[in-house]
Amino acid sequence: MDNKYSLPKDGGLIVKDIPEDLLYRFEKIPATIFEHEQSAVSYIADSVSEAIRVHERANEGKRPFVLGLSTGKTPLGLYRELVKRYEKGEIDFSNVVVYSLDEFYPINKESQHCRNYYIRNEFLNLVNIKPENIHIPDGTISPTEITQYCEQFEKSCNIDLMLMGTGTNGQIGFNEPGSYEKSRTRLVQLSHNSRKIQSIFFSSMERTPDMAITMGIETILRSKRIILMAWGEEKTDIIRSIVEGEMNNQQPATLLQQHDNIEVVADENAAGKLTRMATPWLVGKCNWTPKFMRRAVVWLCGEVGKPILKLTHNDYIEHSLGDLLEAKGPYDKINIDVFNDLQHTITGWPGGKPNVDDSFRPVSSKPFPKRVLIFSPHPDDDVISMGGTFIRLVEQGHDVHVAYETSGNVAVHDDVVLQHLDTAREIGFADKYNEVKGIIASKKKGDSEPRALLDLKGGIRRAEAKAAVRSFGLDEGHVHFLNLPFYETGGIKKGALTDTDIDIIVKILREVKPHQIYAAGDLADPHGTHRICIEAVLNALDIIRKDDWFKECHMWLYRGAWMEWDLGMVDMAVPLSPDELLKKRHAIYRHQSQKDIVPFPGSDNREFWQRAEERTQNTARLYDKLGMAEYQAIEVFVRMF
Repeated sequence: MDNKYSLPKDGGLIVKDIPEDLLYRFEKIPATIFEHEQSAVSYIADSVSEAIRVHERANEGKRPFVLGLSTGKTPLGLYRELVKRYEKGEIDFSNVVVYSLDEFYPINKESQHCRNYYIRNEFLNLVNIKPENIHIPDGTISPTEITQYCEQFEKSCNIDLMLMGTGTNGQIGFNEPGSYEKSRTRLVQLSHNSRKIQSIFFSSMERTPDMAITMGIETILRSKRIILMAWGEEKTDIIRSIVEGEMNNQQPATLLQQHDNIEVVADENAAGKLTRMATPWLVGKCNWTPKFMRRAVVWLCGEVGKPILKLTHNDYIEHSLGDLLEAKGPYDKINIDVFNDLQHTITGWPGGKPNVDDSFRPVSSKPFPKRVLIFSPHPDDDVISMGGTFIRLVEQGHDVHVAYETSGNVAVHDDVVLQHLDTAREIGFADKYNEVKGIIASKKKGDSEPRALLDLKGGIRRAEAKAAVRSFGLDEGHVHFLNLPFYETGGIKKGALTDTDIDIIVKILREVKPHQIYAAGDLADPHGTHRICIEAVLNALDIIRKDDWFKECHMWLYRGAWMEWDLGMVDMAVPLSPDELLKKRHAIYRHQSQKDIVPFPGSDNREFWQRAEERTQNTARLYDKLGMAEYQAIEVFVRMF
């Protein structure tokens, strides 16, 4: 399904009639930015189609068009779009030669963990590219022949259009930080960090290949044209470095600045830290809505190290905010307006305070109590990311329901399963320990988890989720396990979102008929599950939008464990006392399978409760620095509608 997710917009750069030299003046590589990934994919597909047609007219079919392809998850949407266009007869690949960027070594090309598995199965096998025109690094070449093989691959690799993504550290292919600028196609040793990232697809570091074949940086730069694409917030830092930073081989993708025919195509999330996106007042005139004005003033406070009410006229002028003074000044009025605007986001009543004037409160006082539905992608995201608010809603008397969208079964370590079974055996309830131990021992490298084992792991996570919410008074009748099918692949790579998933969301929405919906609006989830879950909710809301009950419904977005909302975007801030923070921590503790030995922790080694507390305490410090009251911690939300 097409990606529909984007955050509400409020103000921003006025791009109409702005000269290109001003719009792009901070960019060393021109960036084309789209609201959604799908719009960007359509644009790139247009570019591919046109490039092939122009080449055919110029060469009269004598020389094939050479297309470079990138592995990884970034180009998958593009490959699917190209297949759609081929099926409609809009593009012909019969005179196209393809070269793939990289491959693990050693690995069998039929393995689902092969880097080119999806290129073959999502693209090449579905269009009319001739088999002899497909050039993918061969992960089965013998060690004695690999050097000669790479040399031959290099000689034949003269690409007309290179389509590629980049890793969060600026890797292009497997040209990792420190790669030599003149490098060519070769066998490389993978760094520990790269193997750690890839290990989520192989179940363990031990099963992850430690080498790969990759085109070199010089090979890539030899392409006649390059399109580098990027989606999602996890790419914001590297896209800023590639587009606006200095070239350095610790971020190999920045070396692409040398190319004279390169374009970066990104969605708004990946481009979020480019100057024209992050601080557009440095680029040109802006539409100064109250929230956008707050965003600029919060930025200014950070730049000068002052709270809002201590900003001066010179602070605004010296930091390129003269346009704001002209539109909304004088400066002291702006200070007071923004201070009040931010102050009004703070509430101790996330469901609305009954029998009060709610003119300046983020949530209306009526109806009270409210029906509340909290969507949690995994069985612990609810308490990790909005546990304090969840507890408040329950204790303040609202009819709160929580819906766990996926089972989270693959995130349970085998040892945890054995510990639970050993406990059951020791207290005399059942003795399945040796049976399950045998199932675990029979697992084979590259295979999906056995269903019997997944069912046990899912049961462990359900019990933990119920224990967590029971700790602050929510009864089991208000706990719903949706087990969306897209997740149930038995591995880290998930299936596509389908109508079956969406129908399950529609059903729970129509059962609860909530006045408030809370959902994880997280674009930075490294595994992608959060992203698919928010898409499922939004697609379901499109279906029920005309239901009578929906007219009184509002949706609030919280963040997952990786990032927090920028204060310029926040619509509701719920302060937590020390005791409430402790209650939240104890709820997170109930998820014992995710404590200490999480199978896929990513690059952040902190436990989830530590991430949650440090994030909410940092948010409280930011409010304090801006001149607000000092709180122990604050959970923040963005209103979707």
